[in-house]
Amino acid sequence: MDVLSDAITAMRTGRPHASRKQRHGSWGLRFPATTGVGFHAVLEGSCWLLPEDGSPPLRLTAGDLAFVHGAGHGLADDPGTPLVEVRQNPDGSWPPGPDTPDDGTPRTLTLCGAYRLNRSRPHPLLTCLPGLVRLPTHGRPLGAVLGLLRTETAHPRPGAEAAVCNLLDTALLYILRAWYEEHAAATNGWAAALRDPAIGRALSVIHHDPAHPWTVEELGAVAGLSRAAFAKRFTALVGEPPLGYLTWWRLTLAGRLLREGDQPLRVIAQRTGYASEFAFAKAFKREYGTAPGRYRAEPAVLLGNAG
Repeated sequence: MDVLSDAITAMRTGRPHASRKQRHGSWGLRFPATTGVGFHAVLEGSCWLLPEDGSPPLRLTAGDLAFVHGAGHGLADDPGTPLVEVRQNPDGSWPPGPDTPDDGTPRTLTLCGAYRLNRSRPHPLLTCLPGLVRLPTHGRPLGAVLGLLRTETAHPRPGAEAAVCNLLDTALLYILRAWYEEHAAATNGWAAALRDPAIGRALSVIHHDPAHPWTVEELGAVAGLSRAAFAKRFTALVGEPPLGYLTWWRLTLAGRLLREGDQPLRVIAQRTGYASEFAFAKAFKREYGTAPGRYRAEPAVLLGNAG
C-alpha cells in the first residue's frame, strides 16, 4: 500500500482547480495565509515569489514551480511592485486575476493549481512540509504533467474538465514525491520514514490492513527488527509510537468512510479494526469529540489555497 497516496487521499476532497494566466508589464498579487495547498508554475518568462515570513524574495523562471503549503505570499513581476489582494472564491480556489494587456513587454505565463482539503485530520506526512517550496520541473515527470495541463487549459476539448482534475491530482503526487526525494538524506521525520526500508514496510502493512490486530512485536517482525528497536526507530521517524499511529490512521480512515458512503457503523468498525460498534463509537468520540452518526451528518470543514 502506497503511504503517500493514502495521505493525499485522506486529505483531498472536492474538485481541484487550475488556471492559466499571461501577464505583461507591472503586476503583483497577494495570497493570504491559509491551511490549504496549491502551486504556481512558471511556463514562460519569470516572476518573483514574495514570502511573508521575512525570507528573501525568490525569482521563478520558466520551469520553476512554487508549492504553497498555507503560507501567505505574493507573486509579482518585481519585488517592489505593490500587491493587490486576491479574494478566495466560494469553491475554495484562489483566482490569480485577469490577464494583463499585451503592451509589447515580455510576457509571464503561469499555471496555478488549487486543492481543497479536509483540514480536520491533516496527515503528518503533509503537515511537516515547509510553507513554501521551490522545485525545478524541467526533465522531470512533473514537467510532463504541467505540459499536459498547459495544453488542456489553453485549448479545452471534450473531456478537458476530467483530464484537468486527474492531471492536477497527478501533479500534487509528483510535487510531494519530488520534495521527499530531495530530502532523502534527512535523518528523521517523514522524509526519512518513507525512505527507511524497515519503517516503510511497517507503514505499508498498517495502511494495507488497518483492521488487523497489530502488535508492536508483530510490526517489528515485519520490519525485521526487535520489538524495542522497532518501537524506538518508528517513534523517532514518524513522531509517535507504532500503535498510536495505527489508531490515528484507523480513525482517519473511519472518518473518510463515514463522510463518503452509507455503510453501517458495524461495517466501518470491522474495516477499521474494532471488535464491536460500541468500541468503535467510543474510540471515535474520544478522537473527534462527537459520535460517528453525528459526524456523518455534519458538513466537512474544507479549505483551499493558491492559484
